[in-house]
Amino acid sequence: MSSPAPSIRVAVIEDQREIRDGLKTLVAGTPGYRVLGAWRSMEEALDTIALDVPDVVLVDIGLPGMSGTEGIRILKERYPNLRTLMLTVYDDDERIFHAICAGASGYLLKSTTPARLLESLQEVMAGGAPMSPSVATRVLSLFRDFHPVAHDGSNLSPHEMRLLSLLIDGYNFKTAAHELGVTRSTIAWHMRNIYEKLQVHSKSEAVAKALRSGLLR
Repeated sequence: MSSPAPSIRVAVIEDQREIRDGLKTLVAGTPGYRVLGAWRSMEEALDTIALDVPDVVLVDIGLPGMSGTEGIRILKERYPNLRTLMLTVYDDDERIFHAICAGASGYLLKSTTPARLLESLQEVMAGGAPMSPSVATRVLSLFRDFHPVAHDGSNLSPHEMRLLSLLIDGYNFKTAAHELGVTRSTIAWHMRNIYEKLQVHSKSEAVAKALRSGLLR
């Protein structure tokens, strides 16, 4: 007889106590799932999540202090294999785009039914990218609007173009350094050059401008 599949280990970062407790009850009370932690802020989560790193973290965007989007950038840097599933009331293009660029594995609205939420946890563990229907429609529209234009004269080198391509594919600085066979300090040096050439100030801005300008397709 085969042994049962291991439980999906879940953590929750949500500032509203009622919602946080409801998610804990739903996940912990369903066979095949375990709750490893639940925090009201990203700062609290970052302080203690290393004690028992989960498989998936349900993350709200509108948190006190550090936003969920900023937090998952740090989580993905520290734990490249960690899946982060946004669970939020926000469905505007800007927040969706920045969450995906930051490394979110999926994007659900808080109106998602309990059954669909549990299915999404399984889906993200299988390598999927679950999204609420309205969010998926917006994502498709965003990428349809990325019309290639003439080269903007940024003069990115082939190596810089390769690095930007990896970031678009979901790599962070650590995993990109490993893929390219260089150190993280080398990646940081290339990123400073990219920021200067594209006249941007962050990784998400660089990725957005590269896509919008048609530098990368």
